[in-house]
Amino acid sequence: MIRAGKLIARCRAGTLRVFSMAAFAAAALLPAGAAQADDLGNVQSSFDSMFGTELRGPPVYSTQFGHQLASAAEASRGRIGVAAIDLKTGRTLDVLGDQLFPMASTSKIAIAATFLEGVDQGRWTLTSEFPMLIPVPSRPFSSAVAPVREGQYLSAARLIELMLTRSNNYATDGLLRVVGGPDAVNAWVRRAGIKDWHLDRDIATLVRDDGAIDPARVVDKRDSASPLAVVQLLKGLYEGQWLSKRSHNFLMETMENCVTGRRRIPAGIPSGAIVRHKTGSLNNTSSDIGIVETADGHVFAVAIYVTGQGSRPNREARIASIARTVYNGYMTESAGPYRTAASR
Repeated sequence: MIRAGKLIARCRAGTLRVFSMAAFAAAALLPAGAAQADDLGNVQSSFDSMFGTELRGPPVYSTQFGHQLASAAEASRGRIGVAAIDLKTGRTLDVLGDQLFPMASTSKIAIAATFLEGVDQGRWTLTSEFPMLIPVPSRPFSSAVAPVREGQYLSAARLIELMLTRSNNYATDGLLRVVGGPDAVNAWVRRAGIKDWHLDRDIATLVRDDGAIDPARVVDKRDSASPLAVVQLLKGLYEGQWLSKRSHNFLMETMENCVTGRRRIPAGIPSGAIVRHKTGSLNNTSSDIGIVETADGHVFAVAIYVTGQGSRPNREARIASIARTVYNGYMTESAGPYRTAASR
Protein backbone atom coordinates (compact mmCIF):
# COMPACT_ATOMS: atom_id res chain seq x y z
CA MET A 1 0.00 0.00 0.00
CA ILE A 2 1.28 3.47 -0.93
CA ARG A 3 1.12 6.04 1.81
CA ALA A 4 1.40 9.78 1.27
CA GLY A 5 4.27 11.31 3.23
CA LYS A 6 3.90 14.53 5.15
CA LEU A 7 5.06 17.75 3.58
CA ILE A 8 8.41 18.90 4.88
CA ALA A 9 9.92 22.36 4.71
CA ARG A 10 13.69 22.54 4.62
CA CYS A 11 16.11 25.39 4.33
CA ARG A 12 19.63 24.34 3.47
CA ALA A 13 22.32 26.07 1.43
CA GLY A 14 19.94 28.90 0.64
CA THR A 15 17.18 26.63 -0.70
CA LEU A 16 13.68 26.18 0.64
CA ARG A 17 11.99 23.00 -0.60
CA VAL A 18 8.40 22.06 0.15
CA PHE A 19 7.74 18.58 -1.16
CA SER A 20 5.94 15.28 -0.76
CA MET A 21 7.57 11.87 -0.36
CA ALA A 22 5.04 9.96 -2.40
CA ALA A 23 3.62 12.41 -4.92
CA PHE A 24 5.17 10.76 -7.96
CA ALA A 25 4.92 7.17 -6.77
CA ALA A 26 1.17 7.50 -6.51
CA ALA A 27 0.66 9.59 -9.67
CA ALA A 28 -1.95 8.30 -12.05
CA LEU A 29 -0.34 6.84 -15.16
CA LEU A 30 -1.98 7.38 -18.51
CA PRO A 31 -0.94 5.67 -21.76
CA ALA A 32 1.52 7.57 -23.93
CA GLY A 33 -0.47 6.85 -27.09
CA ALA A 34 -4.12 7.44 -27.85
CA ALA A 35 -6.54 6.43 -25.11
CA GLN A 36 -10.11 5.32 -25.55
CA ALA A 37 -12.58 7.48 -23.67
CA ASP A 38 -13.93 4.44 -21.81
CA ASP A 39 -10.46 3.59 -20.53
CA LEU A 40 -9.96 6.97 -18.89
CA GLY A 41 -12.27 6.04 -16.05
CA ASN A 42 -9.72 3.50 -14.93
CA VAL A 43 -7.13 6.19 -14.17
CA GLN A 44 -9.30 8.99 -12.84
CA SER A 45 -8.48 8.34 -9.20
CA SER A 46 -9.28 11.18 -6.85
CA PHE A 47 -6.24 13.27 -5.91
CA ASP A 48 -7.44 13.58 -2.34
CA SER A 49 -8.11 9.88 -1.82
CA MET A 50 -4.72 9.11 -3.32
CA PHE A 51 -2.54 11.71 -1.61
CA GLY A 52 -4.58 13.26 1.17
CA THR A 53 -5.62 16.90 1.31
CA GLU A 54 -2.44 17.86 3.18
CA LEU A 55 -0.50 17.65 -0.08
CA ARG A 56 -2.28 20.71 -1.40
CA GLY A 57 -0.20 23.02 0.77
CA PRO A 58 2.64 22.91 3.30
CA PRO A 59 1.83 22.76 7.02
CA VAL A 60 5.28 23.97 8.12
CA TYR A 61 7.50 26.82 6.97
CA SER A 62 11.17 27.68 7.33
CA THR A 63 11.20 31.43 6.62
CA GLN A 64 8.81 34.34 6.47
CA PHE A 65 9.21 34.39 2.68
CA GLY A 66 8.39 30.69 2.51
CA HIS A 67 5.37 31.18 4.76
CA GLN A 68 4.05 33.96 2.55
CA LEU A 69 4.58 31.96 -0.64
CA ALA A 70 2.88 28.87 0.79
CA SER A 71 -0.06 31.00 1.91
CA ALA A 72 -0.40 32.57 -1.54
CA ALA A 73 -0.26 29.11 -3.13
CA GLU A 74 -2.77 27.45 -0.79
CA ALA A 75 -4.96 25.29 -2.98
CA SER A 76 -7.93 23.82 -1.14
CA ARG A 77 -9.88 23.86 -4.41
CA GLY A 78 -7.24 22.26 -6.62
CA ARG A 79 -3.49 21.85 -6.93
CA ILE A 80 -1.06 24.75 -7.21
CA GLY A 81 2.61 24.27 -7.96
CA VAL A 82 5.19 27.04 -7.74
CA ALA A 83 8.95 27.30 -8.09
CA ALA A 84 11.15 30.38 -8.18
CA ILE A 85 14.88 30.97 -8.29
CA ASP A 86 16.93 34.13 -7.77
CA LEU A 87 19.43 34.03 -10.63
CA LYS A 88 22.01 36.02 -8.67
CA THR A 89 22.02 34.14 -5.38
CA GLY A 90 20.54 30.80 -6.42
CA ARG A 91 17.93 31.17 -3.66
CA THR A 92 15.18 28.72 -4.65
CA LEU A 93 11.70 28.34 -3.22
CA ASP A 94 8.92 25.99 -4.20
CA VAL A 95 5.50 24.81 -3.15
CA LEU A 96 4.70 21.33 -4.50
CA GLY A 97 7.61 21.98 -6.84
CA ASP A 98 8.33 18.29 -7.38
CA GLN A 99 4.80 17.40 -8.48
CA LEU A 100 3.88 17.13 -12.15
CA PHE A 101 1.49 19.68 -13.66
CA PRO A 102 0.05 20.05 -17.18
CA MET A 103 2.44 22.20 -19.20
CA ALA A 104 -0.16 23.22 -21.77
CA SER A 105 1.40 25.96 -23.90
CA THR A 106 4.29 26.64 -21.53
CA SER A 107 6.05 23.77 -23.37
CA LYS A 108 6.35 26.07 -26.39
CA ILE A 109 9.48 27.70 -24.96
CA ALA A 110 11.31 24.37 -25.21
CA ILE A 111 9.98 23.82 -28.74
CA ALA A 112 11.37 27.22 -29.74
CA ALA A 113 14.71 26.42 -28.11
CA THR A 114 14.92 23.10 -29.95
CA PHE A 115 14.36 24.87 -33.26
CA LEU A 116 16.89 27.58 -32.42
CA GLU A 117 19.49 24.91 -31.67
CA GLY A 118 18.93 23.73 -35.24
CA VAL A 119 19.50 27.30 -36.45
CA ASP A 120 22.79 27.40 -34.53
CA GLN A 121 23.79 24.11 -36.15
CA GLY A 122 23.01 25.40 -39.64
CA ARG A 123 20.11 23.03 -40.33
CA TRP A 124 17.76 25.91 -41.11
CA THR A 125 17.53 29.68 -40.61
CA LEU A 126 15.05 32.13 -39.15
CA THR A 127 14.16 33.12 -42.71
CA SER A 128 13.38 29.52 -43.74
CA GLU A 129 9.69 29.13 -44.48
CA PHE A 130 7.45 26.38 -43.15
CA PRO A 131 3.67 25.82 -43.18
CA MET A 132 1.36 26.29 -40.26
CA LEU A 133 -0.49 23.04 -39.45
CA ILE A 134 -4.25 23.42 -39.09
CA PRO A 135 -6.34 20.72 -37.38
CA VAL A 136 -8.83 18.72 -39.42
CA PRO A 137 -11.99 17.94 -37.41
CA SER A 138 -11.86 14.52 -35.74
CA ARG A 139 -13.44 12.82 -32.74
CA PRO A 140 -11.52 12.86 -29.44
CA PHE A 141 -9.25 9.83 -29.05
CA SER A 142 -10.17 8.59 -32.53
CA SER A 143 -6.50 8.44 -33.48
CA ALA A 144 -3.11 8.56 -31.79
CA VAL A 145 -2.35 11.85 -33.55
CA ALA A 146 -4.98 14.38 -34.58
CA PRO A 147 -5.11 14.95 -38.36
CA VAL A 148 -3.87 18.30 -39.67
CA ARG A 149 -3.47 20.05 -43.00
CA GLU A 150 -0.85 22.49 -44.20
CA GLY A 151 -1.76 26.14 -44.10
CA GLN A 152 0.07 29.37 -44.86
CA TYR A 153 3.86 29.27 -45.17
CA LEU A 154 5.64 31.74 -42.91
CA SER A 155 9.24 32.41 -41.94
CA ALA A 156 10.52 30.56 -38.89
CA ALA A 157 11.00 33.89 -37.13
CA ARG A 158 7.33 34.74 -37.66
CA LEU A 159 6.20 31.26 -36.57
CA ILE A 160 8.19 31.57 -33.34
CA GLU A 161 6.78 35.03 -32.75
CA LEU A 162 3.21 33.76 -33.19
CA MET A 163 3.93 30.72 -31.02
CA LEU A 164 5.42 32.62 -28.09
CA THR A 165 3.69 36.00 -28.13
CA ARG A 166 0.18 34.86 -29.10
CA SER A 167 0.40 31.16 -28.27
CA ASN A 168 -0.66 30.24 -31.81
CA ASN A 169 -1.13 26.47 -31.96
CA TYR A 170 -0.93 26.21 -35.75
CA ALA A 171 2.49 27.87 -35.77
CA THR A 172 3.62 25.65 -32.91
CA ASP A 173 2.72 22.41 -34.66
CA GLY A 174 4.40 23.65 -37.82
CA LEU A 175 7.70 24.11 -35.98
CA LEU A 176 7.21 20.95 -33.93
CA ARG A 177 7.04 18.92 -37.13
CA VAL A 178 10.18 20.61 -38.45
CA VAL A 179 12.29 19.70 -35.41
CA GLY A 180 11.10 16.08 -35.39
CA GLY A 181 8.11 16.05 -33.06
CA PRO A 182 7.85 15.67 -29.29
CA ASP A 183 10.69 13.12 -29.14
CA ALA A 184 13.12 15.68 -30.55
CA VAL A 185 12.08 18.27 -27.98
CA ASN A 186 12.40 15.73 -25.17
CA ALA A 187 15.90 14.89 -26.43
CA TRP A 188 16.89 18.58 -26.32
CA VAL A 189 15.52 18.94 -22.80
CA ARG A 190 17.46 15.85 -21.68
CA ARG A 191 20.67 17.20 -23.23
CA ALA A 192 20.06 20.37 -21.23
CA GLY A 193 20.06 18.23 -18.09
CA ILE A 194 16.42 18.93 -17.21
CA LYS A 195 14.44 16.15 -15.52
CA ASP A 196 10.72 15.84 -14.75
CA TRP A 197 9.78 17.40 -18.10
CA HIS A 198 8.13 15.43 -20.91
CA LEU A 199 6.19 16.25 -24.06
CA ASP A 200 4.00 13.48 -25.52
CA ARG A 201 1.62 15.04 -28.04
CA ASP A 202 1.46 17.78 -30.61
CA ILE A 203 -0.82 20.69 -29.79
CA ALA A 204 -3.60 19.62 -32.17
CA THR A 205 -3.89 16.27 -30.39
CA LEU A 206 -3.52 17.80 -26.94
CA VAL A 207 -6.33 20.29 -27.57
CA ARG A 208 -8.60 17.77 -29.32
CA ASP A 209 -8.40 15.29 -26.43
CA ASP A 210 -8.45 17.88 -23.64
CA GLY A 211 -11.11 17.72 -20.93
CA ALA A 212 -11.20 13.97 -20.33
CA ILE A 213 -9.58 14.32 -16.91
CA ASP A 214 -9.48 16.96 -14.19
CA PRO A 215 -5.87 18.07 -13.48
CA ALA A 216 -6.98 19.40 -10.10
CA ARG A 217 -7.65 15.83 -8.99
CA VAL A 218 -5.52 13.62 -11.24
CA VAL A 219 -1.79 13.67 -11.89
CA ASP A 220 -1.33 12.96 -15.61
CA LYS A 221 2.29 12.35 -16.50
CA ARG A 222 1.74 13.11 -20.17
CA ASP A 223 2.77 16.55 -21.41
CA SER A 224 3.75 17.52 -17.90
CA ALA A 225 6.59 19.07 -15.95
CA SER A 226 7.44 19.96 -12.39
CA PRO A 227 7.72 23.66 -11.53
CA LEU A 228 11.31 23.06 -10.35
CA ALA A 229 12.25 21.59 -13.72
CA VAL A 230 10.73 24.56 -15.51
CA VAL A 231 12.63 27.21 -13.53
CA GLN A 232 15.87 25.36 -14.21
CA LEU A 233 15.02 25.45 -17.90
CA LEU A 234 14.25 29.17 -17.74
CA LYS A 235 17.44 29.87 -15.81
CA GLY A 236 19.60 28.08 -18.37
CA LEU A 237 17.94 29.80 -21.31
CA TYR A 238 18.28 33.23 -19.73
CA GLU A 239 21.94 32.63 -18.92
CA GLY A 240 22.65 31.50 -22.48
CA GLN A 241 23.78 28.00 -21.54
CA TRP A 242 22.49 26.17 -24.62
CA LEU A 243 22.02 28.63 -27.47
CA SER A 244 24.21 31.04 -29.39
CA LYS A 245 24.11 34.67 -28.36
CA ARG A 246 22.04 35.54 -31.40
CA SER A 247 19.48 32.79 -30.76
CA HIS A 248 19.42 33.61 -27.04
CA ASN A 249 18.73 37.28 -27.73
CA PHE A 250 15.99 36.43 -30.25
CA LEU A 251 14.27 34.12 -27.76
CA MET A 252 14.43 36.62 -24.89
CA GLU A 253 13.18 39.49 -27.05
CA THR A 254 10.28 37.39 -28.32
CA MET A 255 9.26 36.29 -24.82
CA GLU A 256 9.35 39.92 -23.72
CA ASN A 257 6.74 40.75 -26.38
CA CYS A 258 4.19 38.19 -25.10
CA VAL A 259 0.67 39.63 -25.28
CA THR A 260 -1.22 36.76 -23.62
CA GLY A 261 -1.72 36.42 -19.89
CA ARG A 262 -1.70 40.07 -18.92
CA ARG A 263 -3.73 39.14 -15.83
CA ARG A 264 -1.15 36.56 -14.80
CA ILE A 265 2.54 37.18 -13.93
CA PRO A 266 2.62 40.70 -15.44
CA ALA A 267 -0.35 41.75 -13.28
CA GLY A 268 1.60 40.92 -10.15
CA ILE A 269 4.82 42.70 -11.10
CA PRO A 270 5.23 46.48 -10.60
CA SER A 271 5.71 48.67 -13.66
CA GLY A 272 9.30 49.25 -14.65
CA ALA A 273 10.22 45.57 -14.48
CA ILE A 274 10.73 43.48 -17.61
CA VAL A 275 8.65 40.30 -17.81
CA ARG A 276 9.61 37.63 -20.35
CA HIS A 277 7.00 34.91 -20.08
CA LYS A 278 4.83 32.21 -21.63
CA THR A 279 1.32 31.25 -20.61
CA GLY A 280 -0.53 27.96 -20.74
CA SER A 281 -4.25 27.06 -20.55
CA LEU A 282 -6.20 23.82 -20.75
CA ASN A 283 -9.21 22.27 -19.02
CA ASN A 284 -9.33 23.53 -15.41
CA THR A 285 -5.69 24.64 -15.47
CA SER A 286 -3.90 27.93 -16.07
CA SER A 287 -0.19 28.63 -15.89
CA ASP A 288 2.50 31.20 -16.52
CA ILE A 289 6.27 30.85 -16.51
CA GLY A 290 8.93 33.45 -17.07
CA ILE A 291 11.90 35.62 -16.24
CA VAL A 292 11.40 38.84 -14.28
CA GLU A 293 14.07 41.54 -14.37
CA THR A 294 13.54 44.46 -12.02
CA ALA A 295 14.47 48.05 -12.74
CA ASP A 296 17.64 47.70 -10.67
CA GLY A 297 18.73 44.54 -12.50
CA HIS A 298 17.50 41.90 -10.06
CA VAL A 299 16.50 38.78 -12.02
CA PHE A 300 14.47 35.77 -10.99
CA ALA A 301 12.72 32.91 -12.79
CA VAL A 302 9.29 31.73 -11.73
CA ALA A 303 6.93 28.94 -12.78
CA ILE A 304 3.31 28.93 -11.57
CA TYR A 305 0.84 26.14 -12.34
CA VAL A 306 -2.70 26.52 -11.01
CA THR A 307 -5.54 24.00 -11.28
CA GLY A 308 -9.11 24.26 -10.04
CA GLN A 309 -9.99 27.43 -8.09
CA GLY A 310 -13.45 27.65 -9.63
CA SER A 311 -12.80 29.58 -12.84
CA ARG A 312 -10.12 30.86 -15.18
CA PRO A 313 -10.31 34.42 -13.79
CA ASN A 314 -9.78 33.00 -10.30
CA ARG A 315 -6.77 31.00 -11.48
CA GLU A 316 -5.31 34.06 -13.16
CA ALA A 317 -5.80 36.11 -10.01
CA ARG A 318 -3.95 33.44 -8.02
CA ILE A 319 -1.07 33.50 -10.49
CA ALA A 320 -0.79 37.29 -10.19
CA SER A 321 -0.89 37.09 -6.38
CA ILE A 322 1.81 34.43 -6.29
CA ALA A 323 3.98 36.40 -8.72
CA ARG A 324 3.68 39.49 -6.52
CA THR A 325 4.57 37.42 -3.43
CA VAL A 326 7.69 36.10 -5.17
CA TYR A 327 8.65 39.58 -6.34
CA ASN A 328 8.19 41.13 -2.89
CA GLY A 329 10.03 38.29 -1.19
CA TYR A 330 13.10 38.48 -3.37
CA MET A 331 13.19 42.27 -3.29
CA THR A 332 12.89 42.28 0.52
CA GLU A 333 15.70 39.77 0.85
CA SER A 334 17.94 41.71 -1.53
CA ALA A 335 17.46 44.85 0.57
CA GLY A 336 18.93 43.29 3.71
CA PRO A 337 20.90 40.36 5.07
CA TYR A 338 19.37 36.97 4.33
CA ARG A 339 18.33 35.15 7.47
CA THR A 340 17.19 31.58 7.82
CA ALA A 341 14.61 30.69 10.44
CA ALA A 342 14.53 27.20 11.92
CA SER A 343 11.75 24.94 10.70
CA ARG A 344 8.97 24.30 13.13
